Parts: sequence; C-alpha cells; structure tokens
Amino acid sequence: MMKEEMQKLLVSLLERGVEEGCFPGGVAAVGRGDSVLAQGCAGKLCLEGPEVNLETRYDMASLSKVLGPTMIAFKLMEEGRLALYDTIGDFLPQAPADKRDITIFQLMTHTAGFHPSFLLEKLCETPADVLQVLMEQPLAYAPGGGPEYSCMGYITLAKLLEKIGGKPLDLLAKEMVFDPLGMRHTGYCPTGGNIAATEVDPSTGKAWVGIVHDENARFQGGVSGNAGIFSNLGDMIRFCRMLACGGKDYLTSAMLRKAIRCYTPGKEVHRGLGFHLAGTEFNYLGDLMPDCSFGHTGFTGTSFGVDPTTGYFVILLTNRVHPTRENVSQSRFRRLFHNAMYAQFCRECEQASGGFHD
Repeated sequence: MMKEEMQKLLVSLLERGVEEGCFPGGVAAVGRGDSVLAQGCAGKLCLEGPEVNLETRYDMASLSKVLGPTMIAFKLMEEGRLALYDTIGDFLPQAPADKRDITIFQLMTHTAGFHPSFLLEKLCETPADVLQVLMEQPLAYAPGGGPEYSCMGYITLAKLLEKIGGKPLDLLAKEMVFDPLGMRHTGYCPTGGNIAATEVDPSTGKAWVGIVHDENARFQGGVSGNAGIFSNLGDMIRFCRMLACGGKDYLTSAMLRKAIRCYTPGKEVHRGLGFHLAGTEFNYLGDLMPDCSFGHTGFTGTSFGVDPTTGYFVILLTNRVHPTRENVSQSRFRRLFHNAMYAQFCRECEQASGGFHD
C-alpha cells in the first residue's frame, strides 16, 4: 500500500509539471538501494508528438559530465593510471604557463579557472583544434579559486582522459562505464526513435531530436566532455542504484567517499569530485534531502540525486528546453518534486519502523 501511495504521488507530480508547462514530458523514479519504489511518466516527446514512456531516451546535457568523464577518471584512479594532483602539464608538456599546473582535482571541482563556456565554433577551424584553443584562451581567475561551473574545464578533462586511456571519449565511456553497469541504452550519438525533442533550431524551425542540444558538443560531432550522452530511465536507475549502494560492484567505497566530500565549504555552491552537493540555499535537491546528498543537473531538464545516509535516490528526466530554453519554470518544479518525494519516502520509512529515529 505504501508503494502505491508513492507511485500515485510521483505520477501526479509529473502530470502537474506537464499541465503547468514546466516541460512537454517527463519520466521519474525514486528508490532505495537496489529497490525501485516508484517510477512513472507523463506528457509527450514534443508538443505535438506521441506520449513518452519508460523507455524514452533524453539528452542528458551536463549529466554527461558525471556519467562519462567523472566515472572514467574514477576508474583510472582505481587502476593506478591517474591521480587527483596530476597536472595538465604532466600530460601536455607544451601547455602554457598559466595552465600547466592546473590539477585534475581543480578540473573536477570547477576550481581550475576556466571560463564557464564560449562557442568553440567561433574559435576553432575544426574539432581537432579544440584542445589547442582551450589552452590559448585566458583564464577567468587564478586556479584554485572559484568554484565557477565550467563546461570548458570538463572538455579539457575529457581530452586529458583520452590521452591517458588511449581511446576517444565515447569508446572509453562505453568500455569503462556503460557496459560494466549494463547501461545498454546509454551513449553518444543515438540512433533509432523514442527520443525526446529538445530546442527548436531557429535556423530551420525544426527541433533537435537525437542530436545533442549543447552547441560545443554538437561542434565536436556529438562527443564532448561537457555534454552529448543520451540515456533512459532504466539505465539511470542502474547508475543511481550503484551510487546508492556505495559503489556496489563498480566503484570502491573509498573512491565514492572521496568523490562526495565537499571541497568548497562556505561557498555558494558545494562541489565534490564532479558531483553537485546539497547543503546550500536554493540547491536543486530541495529543502529536505540531507546536506550530504549529491547528484547533478542537466541544462535540458535532467537530474538525479542520492542520499548516502539512507540509500534513497531520485531521477527526473524532462525536456524542459522544448521548444525553447527560455522556459525556466522547471527549476522550481524540480525542488518541489524533490521535497514531496523525499517527504513521502521519510513518511513511509517512519510508518514501517513504528516512528522516527534520528
């Protein structure tokens, strides 16, 4: 009966999000450890399209940072091929002086000094020029400052990982992340149907479907350190189950503990290694999840969160940028969704245990 109430609540919240215009369609799930407590969907693939279902794939946008480069970096650390305080200069001897000593740690905590973003297509003749251009651009602040969330820092990180791993990013992600976790519907440059539309391209009047929304990832052929991965709810459940179970059969508990520490205490945003942490005002996880909770968001309307104290996880995948990125109402909806679902989770835990226990 308790799971039925959680299921009803989850679906009703998604339906409300659609009705209020927060997104055309969305899917969501909540769980604890290995168990899925509720999952559901509402709305359409696009404004006039077919309905979404639990298999619908979404452009994960910046969730790609965690699903791809962050996990690859963790595995390379566990294999003894990478250390957090390795520097750009260790892998690029020709790196300029202002970037030579930037560390992997700084890239992963968004404290490396890179600008948040700029259009690579305006500075590069071809995608092969990306790393050189990133090295040539001036930093926004001295390394070790910030944090200032940076897509350019994560594009740089991915280029370094390719050098260490000896393969393109998409192959590294498949071999080191998606295949080991059984994420068979996750990857870059998807094919086939049942993919939620993102923004309408003003130059053509047609929505991006199966083509990455992020301009810099699109310039690089859909494979980039900051964006480009598409996934569905089932695969994201696999990913979040792993995190909720302490890295179960994939990451060591030591690696995960290191990843979800706060390295920017006292700042407006709390950063772990790749992860966004709760504990600050207006954080996307809402008001009720513990300060140690962690996860990430994506510009297109995707997010996940994990509470390591209980093993609770929550996934919300939407295409809020369809038809336009000017729709920002999902930000408040997401926090309300997290509040309601976590409150229901706590209520059911308390009822099952006979009361609240701190």
